[in-house]
Amino acid sequence: MLMARPLKVTIKETVQELEKRLSKAITAREKERIQMLYWLKIHRVSNRKELSQLLFHDESTITRWLKSYRLGGIKKLLERKKAPGRTSKISGEILESLQVRLKETMGFKSYGEVQEWLSEKHQIFVNYKTVHKTVRYKLGAKLKVPRPYSIHQDLEAQDNFKKNSNQP
Repeated sequence: MLMARPLKVTIKETVQELEKRLSKAITAREKERIQMLYWLKIHRVSNRKELSQLLFHDESTITRWLKSYRLGGIKKLLERKKAPGRTSKISGEILESLQVRLKETMGFKSYGEVQEWLSEKHQIFVNYKTVHKTVRYKLGAKLKVPRPYSIHQDLEAQDNFKKNSNQP
C-alpha cells in the first residue's frame, strides 16, 4: 500500500485567527479553504488524500490551493480573480457626451433613439440591451418620456384649478 506524501506547509495564522475567519466566512469557497488551513494547523490531517476526502475535492485542487497559500498567504488563497471581459463600446468621451445629452431637457424618448444618436454622432452601433444597461444602470438615468394625457381634457379648467388651488 502506498502512503501519500506528507504535507509540508507552515500555516502562519493562529488557530484563533483561523476560527474567527471561519466563522465570518460568507461563501462556501472561502469556508472550505479556511477549513483546510484550520485542519492543517490543528494536525487533524496529515496528507492531501485525507484533505481531498474531507473537503470533497480532488487532490490536484488541494495542491493548487496550497501552492497559492505558499506564494501569497491567506490573501492569495482567498483571492477572487475577475475575468477581464470585453471593453465597452460606450466609454470615455462617448459616455461623457451621452451623459450630457441625457441631462438636457429634451433628452431621449426611447433607447432606440439613443442607439440612433450614438450611430449618427459617434458612428458606433450598440445593441439595444447594451444601451439600456449603460443608460439605466451605469449612468443611473431615466428617459424623459412625458406622461400620457387625454385628448379630451379641458385646458382652461386645468389652468383655473392651478390658479385657485391652495398649493404653496
